[in-house]
Amino acid sequence: MQFSERIGRISISSTAAVVQKADRLKAAGADLVDFGAGEPDFPTPENIKRAAVRAIEENFTKYTPTGGIRELKQAIIERHARDFGSAYTPEESLVTVGGKQAIFEAVAATINQGDEVILPSPYWVSYLDIINYAGGKAVILEASEEENFAVRAEAVERLMTPKTRMIVVNSPANPTGAVAPPEEMEKLLALAVRRGVLLLSDECYCHFLYDGLPRFSLGASRNKENLIIVGSLSKTYAMTGWRVGFALGAPKLLGALLKLQSHSTSNPNSIAQKAALEALTGPQESVEAMRAEYERRRNRIVAGLRAIPGIHCTNPAGAFYVYPNVGAHLGKDGIGDATRLADLLLEKACVALVPGGAFGTAQHVRISYAASQERIDEGLRRMKDFLARL
Repeated sequence: MQFSERIGRISISSTAAVVQKADRLKAAGADLVDFGAGEPDFPTPENIKRAAVRAIEENFTKYTPTGGIRELKQAIIERHARDFGSAYTPEESLVTVGGKQAIFEAVAATINQGDEVILPSPYWVSYLDIINYAGGKAVILEASEEENFAVRAEAVERLMTPKTRMIVVNSPANPTGAVAPPEEMEKLLALAVRRGVLLLSDECYCHFLYDGLPRFSLGASRNKENLIIVGSLSKTYAMTGWRVGFALGAPKLLGALLKLQSHSTSNPNSIAQKAALEALTGPQESVEAMRAEYERRRNRIVAGLRAIPGIHCTNPAGAFYVYPNVGAHLGKDGIGDATRLADLLLEKACVALVPGGAFGTAQHVRISYAASQERIDEGLRRMKDFLARL
């Protein structure tokens, strides 16, 4: 069978591959410490689950408008306004099947063959493959580890050419937990306006900030023409499997995304939309409870990693990942790269994590601390023991 050229440009998600390996070991009875999955270990809050049950009982199980029910769109823009001071209308919002669909559609709707997209590295694994699938060219900006992987507008501008069509920024970031300073985000938007390109701001982890950092969104800028905000309920409300995301932007741009959505998934799941409506309009205490617990875990795992000889670890200011540099352990016992090290940690120590090659760097691994403090401690112990034997 012959496959399309565009499908050959992409590969299976590296994070998905780690999850599959971990699941096989768990099924075989292994006592696995799973630092691989990028999802909350908290259950979906009870009020959200009850809303889904009511939707089923009330037979809300039919097609909905492709871009989502109007009351959910209204809830999205009102929640965003309360949290960030933005001012969108329902016509400037689109409900999607997870944040990933919004990103895929935004790239597919705006990037032609050979168009350039500025992509800071380390980057979330799917950005690169989505750009490649659309026929674009990712222009990689190497963020400085010494500056905690923060993205700087000045560095972005140096990479721009007449072919640049989009800038991608993810803050707080997956995989590093880096948070771009608000003034740099504003400079990035001003740069996008000046150069006539689109800035895609991925706010998937926007509620998980630490050390007293305030919430921030470029949505408060009132710019609609050069900015698309992508968000998700997956992390904020522990709803990863429900698959509800959204986009905020100019109606003309969202109309292009809607066109693609109408021929791919049609509407987001009707029951999940009712659950999302409750998540956004109901009690918000669970969000702060998760954020506070993640901050405690962040402190614990960073301290633990820094206590392991040969590991250098920046202090992430958001999300729920750490991105330690394990370069000092590469080259030992034939371990040529972080991928091989991750494989051995999984096979020999039953610790699952994601190698940095998936995110554009060779000497790092991504560790998700969306796990109990007890499992974090056990994983750190196993890593320390394993690395000491190399």
